Amino acid sequence: MVPKFLIIRFSSIGDIVLTTPVIRCLKKQVPDAEVHFLTKSSFLPVVQHNPYIDKIHLLAHSWELMIEELKAEEYDYIIDLHHNTKTLRVKSALKKKSFSFYKLNIEKYIYTSIKRNILPKTHIVDRYLKTVESFGVKNDGAGLDYFISKEEETKREDIPASHSAGFVACVIGAALGTKQWPVHKWKEFCQQLEHPVILLGGPEDVTAGNEIAAIDDVKVYNACGKFKLNESADLVRKAKLVITNDTGLMHIAAAYKKPVISLWGNTVPSFGMTPYYGASMVPNSIIQVNKLWCRPCSKIGYKKCPLGHFKCMEKIEVAQVLQIVKQSL
Repeated sequence: MVPKFLIIRFSSIGDIVLTTPVIRCLKKQVPDAEVHFLTKSSFLPVVQHNPYIDKIHLLAHSWELMIEELKAEEYDYIIDLHHNTKTLRVKSALKKKSFSFYKLNIEKYIYTSIKRNILPKTHIVDRYLKTVESFGVKNDGAGLDYFISKEEETKREDIPASHSAGFVACVIGAALGTKQWPVHKWKEFCQQLEHPVILLGGPEDVTAGNEIAAIDDVKVYNACGKFKLNESADLVRKAKLVITNDTGLMHIAAAYKKPVISLWGNTVPSFGMTPYYGASMVPNSIIQVNKLWCRPCSKIGYKKCPLGHFKCMEKIEVAQVLQIVKQSL
């Protein structure tokens, strides 16, 4: 019998990238395994070219139609790596044996509310992998995966000639404001950095990118909003070094085994979602403000600091980041 698996992770970019070791290990270690993946249509590019996925299903506007399509697949097992009310609906409808990972929501609530850290010192990748250990699947140490098509690779003419010999990628965007290093910090950093810089982010980061690039529009190229996700991923792949907020491109950089300097605001590495390299020894640095009484204030983040001071990011010194860059390049 060919075992048929449905892996579920609806969002977001980084969270889906962090599921890739499960996808790969399941496909490679379970004989003849057929692996399907269910996600939101907006995140299709994250998994679209993954060779370890046999078929991708998208969360549809019509639940009835989607469930009928999934039922027709006659899965043997469901691997639930999202574990919320939507995945519960899917599992209830399909009535197949399922394995879900524990989200540690209670432990995270305790940490964010009374600042007591009882979280296990286990990366989320290893927690994801526990869902498939009963199939004999083990962590292969290969880290994360990220695949793009040849057509999505950036061309030499897509970036300034001044950057073609090498550049530092700075990921200035993030889903929420309390995960973003302030614009004035990026401006000061880019002004002092002695390397070409490409700023990466979405359309919502264009204005911030323009403000940062204005300090030196030859050295600093604002690519925010100019490229699709997988094109931005390719720029990350080509960068000498990636400096990033806690966001999806951080995990894509880790998948490409790039050295990363990650800047942490209201979220903390203790949540288990740091850049993950598996057994690869890739230099990477985590910069955070320790012993700040209000941190972490949320497991996800806010549009702005709920206390108004934003010390978790404001206290990350430009000089500290520059020093690590000098050591890395």
